[in-house]
Amino acid sequence: MPTVSANGLEIAYRLDGEGAETVLLINGLADEKESWGLQAGTFIEAGYRVLSFDNRGIGGTTKPAGPYTTRQMADDAKAVVDVLGIGEVHLLGFSMGGMIAQEYALAYGDTLRSLVLYATYAEPGPFCLRLSKTWETLARNCGMAPTVRALLLWCFTPAFYEDQAALAGEFDDGVPALNLTVESFLGQLAAIQRHDTADRLGSIGAPTLVLAGEADILIPPMQSRRIHDRIAGAEWLTVPGGHAACWEFPESFNAVVLDFVGRHRAS
Repeated sequence: MPTVSANGLEIAYRLDGEGAETVLLINGLADEKESWGLQAGTFIEAGYRVLSFDNRGIGGTTKPAGPYTTRQMADDAKAVVDVLGIGEVHLLGFSMGGMIAQEYALAYGDTLRSLVLYATYAEPGPFCLRLSKTWETLARNCGMAPTVRALLLWCFTPAFYEDQAALAGEFDDGVPALNLTVESFLGQLAAIQRHDTADRLGSIGAPTLVLAGEADILIPPMQSRRIHDRIAGAEWLTVPGGHAACWEFPESFNAVVLDFVGRHRAS
């Protein structure tokens, strides 16, 4: 597994495809880079290179002591891009990855061709903060496997477990292999609990799409809508499914993202 040495870390990454332009994918809480498996192939077929990596604290990337911040993780993402010699990118962030992407856009906006913020918030608010605190308690007392399985239940609609039982089983079966410790999970969790870009989003100038799952109960669409309202010229769309609509309904999710990104290609 290739890695980039930066910011005191070894950051594990994947770079696939031979397109002239690169889509940078930033994972959510407790997600490894492989979580983009339902997107990467489609994006490559559409003519893009796809860059994904493990955030600090998970997968093949170093797991330093926390707490972490979303700005730290944005700097990690930029370090991977820079070491690989990639210039401008189309940036897609999911959930915690969308929070990291906000910080990336604020710090490095002149390197973005487009920005997609999916199922995310500018600040947690009382509901999301309380929810994350329950995961913190669960992780401290029960360990990672029960915590991740509980978290997954918030990611999908009830229909997913009936209509896509095999895929739901694959997610459950993958939990024991997740390379994540309680300490590094809490480090990531602290980042989303403290994330706050609400008063700075007006500085984002990259073409932006704010996207939400219609039935998201983990980060309700109204939270994402508040991001849209703070970024001048941003587009707003919803897609079928819950928080993880990118996994539950990948075809519709991918189509929406590729349509937006395609309108901001240089070539």
